[in-house]
Amino acid sequence: MDIKHIYIPSVYVNCYLLIDEDTGALAVIDPGDDIADTLARLCVDNGWDLRSIFLTHGHYDHVGGVGALQLKFPGVPVYLHPEDAGKDTRLLPTACLGNVTLWREGDVVQLGSLQIEVLHTPGHTPGSVCLKCRDALFTGDTLFAGSMGRTDFAGGSGEDMMASLRRLGELEGDFRVFPGHNEFTTLEHERQSNPYLREAMGKKRGAADSE
Repeated sequence: MDIKHIYIPSVYVNCYLLIDEDTGALAVIDPGDDIADTLARLCVDNGWDLRSIFLTHGHYDHVGGVGALQLKFPGVPVYLHPEDAGKDTRLLPTACLGNVTLWREGDVVQLGSLQIEVLHTPGHTPGSVCLKCRDALFTGDTLFAGSMGRTDFAGGSGEDMMASLRRLGELEGDFRVFPGHNEFTTLEHERQSNPYLREAMGKKRGAADSE
C-alpha cells in the first residue's frame, strides 16, 4: 500500500491517492478541484489504474474535481454516502455526479488487494465517512490534527460529531491519520492532545494523561 498526497490550494483540501502496489489499482480520495490531467500523467508514468473515486463527504471543496475526472476516466465509480448524495446546493453539489455508488456503514470496498472499510461518522455532514485501510485512517472533515470539522453548516450536528469522534478514539490500536485539511497526524497523538477528541472520550479538555 502506498499513499500519495496532492494538496489542492484553490480549496485548501488534502487529496489522496491510495495505491495497491501489488496490482497498480488506484483510488483518488476527495478530488476537490481539477486534477484530471495531473492524475492521467501520473497513471501513465507509474502504471497505475484508476479504479475508484472515494468521497469522505459531499461538500464542494471535496467533490469539485469529480466531473473532470469522470470525463478523463469514463466509467470510474464515485463512492458517496446516501445522506450526502443527490443534493443540489452550493455547499453540497452532488446531484450532478455521475456513476455514484452508495456506500454505508460497515461496507468494505476492494481496491486490488486492499480492503477499505467504511465508518459512517456524521457531524460535519449527515453523510460524512472515514475510511480505514490497514494502518491508515482517512478522516475527511471529521477529525483534524488538534481539532475537528465544523458543525455549523446546514446538516451539521455537534451531538453527532461528538459521537463520531468518540468512535474514532475508541478504535483499537493506532493509525496514521490523513485528514481533509491541514497536517497529517496519528490517532494516538490525537487521543493524547486533541481537546475535542478527549472531550468526546470523556476526558478533561487540556489535561494530559498521566500514564
